[in-house]
Amino acid sequence: MTTVLIIGAGDMGERVADGLAAGGRGRRLLVAGRSSARHDIAATVASARDCLVEAVRLDASRQDEVAELLTATRPDLVVHCASLRSPWAMSGRPDPAARAVAAAGLGLRLPYQLPLVLSVMRAVREAGYTGPVANLSFPDVTGPILARLGLAPTVGLGNAAMMQLRVRAALRAAHPDRPAPLIRVLGHHAHVFDVMQARQPADPEQRCRVYLGEEGRRGDSLAYQAPPLAPGPRYNVVTAAAVIPVLEALLPGAGPLRHSTAAPAGLPGGYPVRIVDGSVALDLPPGLTEADAIAFNERMAGGDGVDHIDDAGTVHLTAAGHRAVAGIAPDLAHPIAIDELAERAALLDSVLA
Repeated sequence: MTTVLIIGAGDMGERVADGLAAGGRGRRLLVAGRSSARHDIAATVASARDCLVEAVRLDASRQDEVAELLTATRPDLVVHCASLRSPWAMSGRPDPAARAVAAAGLGLRLPYQLPLVLSVMRAVREAGYTGPVANLSFPDVTGPILARLGLAPTVGLGNAAMMQLRVRAALRAAHPDRPAPLIRVLGHHAHVFDVMQARQPADPEQRCRVYLGEEGRRGDSLAYQAPPLAPGPRYNVVTAAAVIPVLEALLPGAGPLRHSTAAPAGLPGGYPVRIVDGSVALDLPPGLTEADAIAFNERMAGGDGVDHIDDAGTVHLTAAGHRAVAGIAPDLAHPIAIDELAERAALLDSVLA
C-alpha cells in the first residue's frame, strides 16, 4: 500500500491530503502535526475520499520524533508543509511593524520557515530514509540553504508550478479549442505575487521566463495575462492544484511528468523538470544552460529580500530589506545564521506582537 507522510496539519496540509486522496495514487495518508486539526483533517478526507487517512501526533521541531516516525512508517513519500508561522499570518495587518516586515520581503521571515524543514531533513538523514521528500516551506530559499548543509529535499513545491498554471489559463482563454503546448517556467517565489495579480513588471528582465513547445519559444507575458487574484490564503487553492502532479509523479509506479517546480535538489528558485521513476532532472529549453538558469533565479531572489546565501547557509538580506525595517528593529536585517534561528524568530515575535 502506497503511504504518504504529510507533515503539517494546516490549510496546505489538508489541501495536499485531499488532492492526493482524490487522485487515488496515495492509498494511505498519514497527517502529522501537533494541533488537534490533524484529527479533523483525517476525518474529513477519509469521509470524502476512498482512502485510508490516519492522524499522527508529531512535533516536527523534535528531530528524534520525526526520525522515529520515519523509521516506524517508512513512507513512500514525505511532504513537508509545516512552518512556525504561516506566510499569511500578517494578512490584513495595517500596523507599522507588520507593514515594515512585509516590505522587507519574505526572506526576513526565514526564521519562521526554515527551522521545521531543517529538523525534518536532519531526521531524514538520522533515520536513513532514502525516499523522496517534497518541501512546501519557502522552498526557493530554504532549498539552497539546506543544500549548503547537505540536506536538500528531493524537490520543492509550488511557485514556478503556480506560474505554469497561470500561463495555461491564459492560453486556454485565448485559444479554447487548441491543445496546450509544453509549458516550461523559470522563475522565483519573488515573481509569484506579480504573476497572480496579473501585474507585469515594466522591466522585461524582472519577469519570470516562459518557454513554449519543445523549441522553447519565449512567451513571458503569458504569465501575467490570467485574471488577477488578490493576495491571500486563496492562493493555496492554486498551490495545491500545482503541486499534486509533482507529488503523484514521485510515487512508486507513476508515469513520467514534465512540469515546472521549485528547488529541485535544492537549487534556488524554480525550474522546468522531468520526473521519471521518482528521479527529478532539469528539463531546460534549448539554449538555456543550467548555470544561466541558476544565476537568473539568484538575481530574482532579491525580490524576496535575499541578497545571497553564503557557503555556511547564512542568508544575507538586501539593502532594501535593511531600509524597510530600519525604523522598527534594524537587527531584523542582520545576516540570518543557521544557529541563530530560534533567537531571530523570537525577535520577530517581539516586533510583531
